[in-house]
Amino acid sequence: MVNIWHRLVIKTSPEVVYKALSTQEGLAGWWTPDTIAKPETGSIARFAFGDYFKEMKVAVLEPSKQVKWECLKAVDEWVGTTITFDLEPHKDGTTLFFHHDGWKDYSPTYAVCTYDWAMFLRSLKRLCQTGKGQAYPDQSKFE
Repeated sequence: MVNIWHRLVIKTSPEVVYKALSTQEGLAGWWTPDTIAKPETGSIARFAFGDYFKEMKVAVLEPSKQVKWECLKAVDEWVGTTITFDLEPHKDGTTLFFHHDGWKDYSPTYAVCTYDWAMFLRSLKRLCQTGKGQAYPDQSKFE
């Protein structure tokens, strides 16, 4: 199996980062504004990107520590993968360990997703630190 991993420090508390990862308002602020999500284990979150959408089952919600999703609907290569956000306190705020696990192989889609996740995690960091992320479709714009 192939996995995507990222690690970054966000200069705010784990509670703030957790809220951005678990609530509809937070997710809409850094990933896509067209988000339907509830902070409830077992719920289905829907993330739309124009005509395309993804659905994730919320598998784990451990306040200020972990958010984990199971991908139910998306491009074929995403279906069956898991996305995990692990949070740990850091002297400067929070360390986020991101994992998108379970890819079957390296592929062009995998390559695009590694880059896109980095851009969206940058958006998450901005949202948590400044109150304004760069969600879809603005994630690739540089200021």
